[in-house]
Amino acid sequence: MRFFVTGEHRRKALLNAVILMFLGYVALFWVSNGLMYFHKMSLNPASVVTYYLGSEEDFRPPRSYESLLEVTHFHLFAMGMLVMTLVHLMLMTELPVGMKIVLGGLSFFAAVANEAGGWLVRFVHPWFAWFKVGAFVLLELTLLALMVAVAWSLVASGKLSKRPRPWHVH
Repeated sequence: MRFFVTGEHRRKALLNAVILMFLGYVALFWVSNGLMYFHKMSLNPASVVTYYLGSEEDFRPPRSYESLLEVTHFHLFAMGMLVMTLVHLMLMTELPVGMKIVLGGLSFFAAVANEAGGWLVRFVHPWFAWFKVGAFVLLELTLLALMVAVAWSLVASGKLSKRPRPWHVH
């Protein structure tokens, strides 16, 4: 990441192209994250309660401690790395410092809150379904904002258009 600290990223069309490809990959993750959520639940808190607490009518058992622990174990690491990488890239943009602090902090909060929401619904109280829905929406919005900020910074700087395309053979 020294390329960002030294400003070399502004002169490195290939590095910029790799970052844009990474953002494309993250965009695919973002879409699949939403699709997975909406496959299991909706933005209606009642659907969140049913997913985590089960339903006798539908013969759905409640989510077990073990299944929540397995998902949380993987997600805490993966989402932490994803958010850290996106926030790190966003820090190198021309956004105002205050906006960087707010967006970075909200992103980390949303990732942890999204994981905690299911636990709170399952083991504390069904009212936390509202928290889970809000955390999911906030996570999706902050991830989108990070992707757009980084992509906009790369494209709007004009460095990609002023340099030879990485796929162009000289």
